[in-house]
Amino acid sequence: MPKILAIIADAVTVEVVQELLGREEHEVRVAPDGNEGLDLAREFSPDVIICDGTSPQINFLEVCRLVKADRELATAYFILLTTADRFEDAPELDAPFDDFLFKPIVKQEFLGRVRASKRSRELRAQLELTQQELRLSRDPMLHSEKMSTLGELVSGIAHEINNPITFIYSNLTHVQSYATDLIELLRLYQKELVDPGAEILQKQQDMDVEFVLDDLLKIVSSMRTGSDRIRQIILSLQDFSRSDRSGWQLFDVSDGLENTLLLLQHRLPAREGRRDIKVIKQFGNLPQIECYAGLLNQAFLNIINHAIDALEESAQDLEELESMKFKPVILISTEVVDAQRICIEIADNDMAISKDITAQISDPYLVAQPAEPTIDSGLAVSYRIIVEQHKGEFKCFSEPGKGTRFRIELPLRHS
Repeated sequence: MPKILAIIADAVTVEVVQELLGREEHEVRVAPDGNEGLDLAREFSPDVIICDGTSPQINFLEVCRLVKADRELATAYFILLTTADRFEDAPELDAPFDDFLFKPIVKQEFLGRVRASKRSRELRAQLELTQQELRLSRDPMLHSEKMSTLGELVSGIAHEINNPITFIYSNLTHVQSYATDLIELLRLYQKELVDPGAEILQKQQDMDVEFVLDDLLKIVSSMRTGSDRIRQIILSLQDFSRSDRSGWQLFDVSDGLENTLLLLQHRLPAREGRRDIKVIKQFGNLPQIECYAGLLNQAFLNIINHAIDALEESAQDLEELESMKFKPVILISTEVVDAQRICIEIADNDMAISKDITAQISDPYLVAQPAEPTIDSGLAVSYRIIVEQHKGEFKCFSEPGKGTRFRIELPLRHS
């Protein structure tokens, strides 16, 4: 039964209201004036507020506006007790109350309004639930469309960069070979030319020829290493953003995790107030799984990003000396669970207090609230990708001062 707050100064009216509501076993609280009524409302969180608008001790207009302006009380059904004369003459009755009832109170009319308030709340709750379900059903479609567009864009850019970097990388092989030959030839000339002229000696001294000969091949090797790094990043981008238009496909989870870490490499080095984040990989020998590869990559990216954020927050929360002693670590491990499933665990050693993230990201009502500060939207998206789209499991375990561990289980095949 609903909880009802009666803000009524008149003892006779209070007695009538309590008697009528008591017969139906409602939980009723009474306040004699507006201030006490508001305090009791915040403590009691009533479903229905009945306010007497005929009593001089109660400024019903102010009470009504304050109730509707309070985020915690705004959903309470506000019924105004008034008289026919006051209702017609008072311009301030434009206040946002939900219903009104004339005095003297008629039993069936009064109980009918209370029952109507219950139906109104049920319909409002059903409407909110329907809106949330529509929003939740729309979000994955929008996310999938967004990821598809982003994937095509990234893939196109990666392709454009890949052409010139491949040209540079392949030519560096020839440059290194030519430089080696030229250095050998120059050494032979140095042996044969016993008495070089003054101009040659001056040029050797000006350019520090011995240093140049030693450093040239090192520069070319460094350029090859950098070019190779760029090629690896491009390949990772292309693999990370691969289109899922072909539907379910075989995917190497270890490669996906490696590609994700490569894309997040820029977030791992030390920053002000934080040491390097060390990533420890313990990858088992996993078989390929059938999945939406691009979406699964996105889930891994969100979870590892969350771990990095948590470690940075932990370093910020510590004192300066302690933060430099804190060694942030992310451990990523994989293993085969059985013939049907594999497991991926992503753990960090953040110092945050214990929190049940899984309960939040798996609750449709909470996930649907865009202003909810305690929910990581990236984790919510990861939950939907893993649990709803891949029929897997996504759990979070957190202990104060010991870190947070995400456990993901995925089926090998789509059924």
